[in-house]
Amino acid sequence: MAELRHCLFECSYTDVQKWLEKTDIVVLPMGSTEKHGAHLPVGMDSYTIENIVVRACKKAEVPFTRLFPIGYSPHHMGPVGMGSGTMTFAGDTYRKILFDMAKSMIYHGFNKIVFASVHGSNTKVIEDPLRKLHYETGAFVCWYKPATERVMGQVAKIIEGPPEETPGWHSGEMETSQMLAADESLVHLELAKKDRAHAPKWMGPRFSKCDGSATVEFEGLDNIYVPMEHHEYADIAVIGNPFRGSKEKGIKLFEAQSDHLAAFLNEIKRWKIEGVKRDFPERA
Repeated sequence: MAELRHCLFECSYTDVQKWLEKTDIVVLPMGSTEKHGAHLPVGMDSYTIENIVVRACKKAEVPFTRLFPIGYSPHHMGPVGMGSGTMTFAGDTYRKILFDMAKSMIYHGFNKIVFASVHGSNTKVIEDPLRKLHYETGAFVCWYKPATERVMGQVAKIIEGPPEETPGWHSGEMETSQMLAADESLVHLELAKKDRAHAPKWMGPRFSKCDGSATVEFEGLDNIYVPMEHHEYADIAVIGNPFRGSKEKGIKLFEAQSDHLAAFLNEIKRWKIEGVKRDFPERA
C-alpha cells in the first residue's frame, strides 16, 4: 500500500478519508507576501511556515493543507507606486477566508483545526473568526505562531546576535538563516544591509522603537499602539543583522520550531472533541 501523503492537496478523496481514520487534526499553514529587504524574497514568511509545517506534520503524523500565501499586511504596501510586491487582504476579507477554510475542514470531519503562521500581523485579525468557529461548531480551533520575534523560546540558543540586533525580527539573522535553508538561490547577501527600527520621524525625538511591534515607547513605557506603515519605522524593511545568517543555523531553527509544533500536535491528539456541528454557510 502506498504511503499516505501528508499534504491533502496531493491526496485523493479516499486518502483524505484514510487520514480521518487516523487523526482528527489538520494543520493550515498561512503565509504572507510582503517586502523583506533587498536580499530576501517577498514570500519569506510563506517559505518559513511551509518548512516548519511540513517537518512538524511528518514528525507528528498528521495532515496539512497547501500553503495559503497571502495574509494581512497593509502596513507593508509602501508608498503608492514604489513596487514593494506586497499583497494583502483587508481585515474583513481575511477573517472570512479563515472562517471558510476552517469550516470546510470541519465539514469533512476534522475536529481540531490548527492554523500556523510566522507573520505577526496575521494575528491582528484572527480573534473574531476563531471564536466564531469555536462557538458555532464546538471544534477546537487555534492559531499557532512558532518561536520568533519577541517570543524566541527554544530557538534562543541558536541565535548568536545580541538583543539590540533584534535577531528574531524582520530580514535579520533569523529570517536570512531560514531562507538560506529553504532555498539559498533566493538570498542575495550582496544586497543585504544591517538596519534597526526607529519611531516614525514625524513623532519627534521623544518617541523610540526597538523592533517591529505595533507599539512605540514614550518616557520608558512601550505601551502605545499606533497604526504605522512599515517604511516609517524600518527604512529598508530590515530590522536586524542579516550577515549573521547561515544555512546551518536555518536548518537548526526549522528543526527546533517543527519539534515544538509536532509536540503540540501530539499533545492535542489526546483530546476527545465531541458534538461538533458540521455544516457550511452555503449549504446550511
